[in-house]
Amino acid sequence: MPFATKLSEARKALANFRTEHIARRQLSDELASFQTPAERAELEQMLGRHSAEETREIREILNRQDYERQRAGSAIGGRRI
Repeated sequence: MPFATKLSEARKALANFRTEHIARRQLSDELASFQTPAERAELEQMLGRHSAEETREIREILNRQDYERQRAGSAIGGRRI
């Protein structure tokens, strides 16, 4: 495969990676707005209508956000207790 073709494919792959990264960040930001128990219950109800494979990425983001909130809540004065 010629170098120019490899370079073009690498550029396309990098552009796709950036686009996917931006989309994941936007999804994460949108999901972060579901904070109250009622909002989370509504979201869980919506997710329950779909398969685990269809909701995998969303559930991973929600789990990470929950972990980060719990971790931040266990810190006092910048130190973990």
